[in-house]
Order: sequence, then C-alpha cells, then structure tokens
Amino acid sequence: MAELYLVRHGQASFGAENYDELSSSGFAQSRWLGEYFAQSDLSFDRVVTGTMRRHAQTADALLTAMGGQPVEIAQDAGLNEYDFHALFSALGESGPASGPLPDRSMKHFYERLKQALQLWSEDKLPRRVPETWGEFQARVEHARLAIQRSGGKRVLVVSSGGPIAVFTQQILNAPAAAAIALNMQIRNSSVSQYVFNDSAMSLVTFNALPHLEQVERRELVTYG
Repeated sequence: MAELYLVRHGQASFGAENYDELSSSGFAQSRWLGEYFAQSDLSFDRVVTGTMRRHAQTADALLTAMGGQPVEIAQDAGLNEYDFHALFSALGESGPASGPLPDRSMKHFYERLKQALQLWSEDKLPRRVPETWGEFQARVEHARLAIQRSGGKRVLVVSSGGPIAVFTQQILNAPAAAAIALNMQIRNSSVSQYVFNDSAMSLVTFNALPHLEQVERRELVTYG
C-alpha cells in the first residue's frame, strides 16, 4: 500500500492582523520537520496542499530543508481550514483581536471555539455561516478521495487542524464529536501517517512531533 504523510502547517500568526502567515516559530518547525524527513531518507512522489498561504509556506520550508526535492505541488481548496471568524460571528462575538494574546485570552479562545464547533456540527449556531458542517465534511471527503485515487507511493499533504481532524474522523468512521476533540489536540507541524490504496485508507500514527523531541525544542510545541 502507499503511504500518506499528513502535516499540519507550522505555527501561524495567531492574534496578528493576518493570521495566514507562519510565525518565526512556524518556519523553524517546518524546517526541522523537513530535516527529520531527510535524515529518515524519505522522499515524496506527490505533494498536495490547501490554498492558504501558511500551507504553501510550510511545504516550501519543509521541502527546502529536504534538499529541494523536484516534486510538483498541487493545491486543493478542500484542505483549507474552516472560517473560525465566521463561527465566532455566528455566536455573536469577534475572534482574536490584533496583537499578542495573553494566556488567559488564548484559553478563552479555545473554549469558545470548541463551543462553536459543537453547535456548528449540530446545526444549532444562532446565526448563519457561509459553510455548513455537512459542507465542510463533504469537501474534506472529496479532497481525501482525490488523494487516494491519484496514486503515488509516498504522498505529502499539508493542511490545517480542522480538515486533519475530519480526515481522521472519517477514516475511523467516528462521530462529529471525535473530530472536534481531535481538532483541539492537533499540534503545529505535527505529522500523521496513513497507508492507503484507491479504495481504502488506514491510520498508522497521529499528531506526532518527532522533530521536536529534543529538550531544547519542546518550547516550540504549539497549537495555533
């Protein structure tokens, strides 16, 4: 069977005016993951990312650290993150303000995000959102099936926490609550491994950070 390495983007610019940019920590995480892949003698037949800037930046930093492998990078918008600003708006509140957030605000953000996701999955948000939970599920499934059917011996995919959680939930045939719980756990630049053919996919490892295991790198384990 073929192998799929599904990577969450490096740390984005949480609390900044433009979230969709890697922070300096995000670039470091991505480079270190690429170095780990190179040291493990891995190479990829195909690379697929979402269309967000943080996805492209992560893939570029990772592949450059691997020695600049000559592989074409395809994009699939089905791998893009859900619009958390729209979810907060549907709750009647704003998302994170510009500028760095204190730990207390980060905790509040994730508490409210979990609540919004639960209501979204149950179609109980008090206001309309541009994408329903069902539509989100459908586009992630479409992207997953396209990856399965496009072949390759070893495929690298770079996406975001929400799609990775749903991707895994669907493979495990788990309920929506599982996707929400997984979403809260997925760390920046983490890698999940799957094996697949054109009709089936199985989970091997989830949310691993082999490139951040050194003591001096543990402070760069992030979630945003």
